[in-house]
Amino acid sequence: MRRALLLGLAAALGCGDDAAGDGGGSSSSGAQTSTSGPGTTATTATATTAPGGTGSSSSSSGADSSSSGAGSSESSGGTTGDIDVPDVLCNAAPPDDAELPPPPPPYTGGTCPQLVPGVNALPSTGHDREFIVVVPQDLQPGESLPLVFLWHWLGGDANAFLEKADVQNAANQLRFAAAIPSERGDLLFRWPFTTIDSDGRMQEEFAFFDDMLACMTESFAINTSCVSSVGVSAGALFTDQLGSARGEYLASIVSLSGGVGGFVRPWSGSPHIMPAMVLWGGPSDFCVAIDFEAGSHNLESALVDAGHPVLECIHNCGHSEPPFEPPSPELTKYIGMWRFWLDHPYWLADGETPWSEGLPEGTPQWCSLGVGTATPREGPCEGGGC
Repeated sequence: MRRALLLGLAAALGCGDDAAGDGGGSSSSGAQTSTSGPGTTATTATATTAPGGTGSSSSSSGADSSSSGAGSSESSGGTTGDIDVPDVLCNAAPPDDAELPPPPPPYTGGTCPQLVPGVNALPSTGHDREFIVVVPQDLQPGESLPLVFLWHWLGGDANAFLEKADVQNAANQLRFAAAIPSERGDLLFRWPFTTIDSDGRMQEEFAFFDDMLACMTESFAINTSCVSSVGVSAGALFTDQLGSARGEYLASIVSLSGGVGGFVRPWSGSPHIMPAMVLWGGPSDFCVAIDFEAGSHNLESALVDAGHPVLECIHNCGHSEPPFEPPSPELTKYIGMWRFWLDHPYWLADGETPWSEGLPEGTPQWCSLGVGTATPREGPCEGGGC
């Protein structure tokens, strides 16, 4: 009986294929297609210049010492080509007395391989794993980059996330690195988050995160004060688990149609108070066995009870692509999502958010700081749903 219910849950999470978007890949990514595993096609991003420097950022600050020092989320960040891009708080140096994350854990495989843009193999806890690395195509020598982990939905894969979220274009414009993991392939729901997933399997996936983080900081100059996790549907359900288990390394989390409770393990606390963006598609964000609105409410309640700031976002398109609209057509579509984590470095004081004085341009009007404060979107929706 329990197995049958979980098979229904698999069908529910499969709707996440629409939750990530309906568009193709970015034409600016300079990507090449290669085979990354049985039945999987992955995109290898081709950098136009060699990666700018290796090794981690300074362990004393975890931040780029040559940053602009801008502390306002409203200040201008200059241009990328002819595109005006906003500055973000991750570009600022942390205060002298700020709390900083611990150094990344050591790689469980011994010596990290040299990572490159595109698909990378990374043995982890005795298993062959893969993930896509994205960095700006014009990466400059010694340039320090914030880092985001992107966990795909049940019906997708790492390459689909790369393309549908316009990740390469976003990294080029906003200057960050991304790690997009591929699932191991042994789980019904791709990522471990259910109450029947063993503690051992949960720890294995957490260790894969540790290994990616460790090796990214060895291969690139990573700003370890700006590490975030973003998930969609099944990937969001895992991100919500990762926020508990690895909160000491994460500056923020972004949960796009995720949540906790029911078949999904509960929120179990975090050693670090982190801002969270919790987004779902309104009362119709439901697929067969999962009520993503209820799960998101459960997550919000747990976060607020522990003092985590929450940006609540409610669209009206059910379990389908969030209808983000950039403030200008030149900017990457999901700039409101990218900017959230880029504006919330680790060193903010507990409960602090620079967005308390007003949400920056590009944030959807159906988002608001605080649980129960968002005004759900109205209007037509594009793409399918559950």
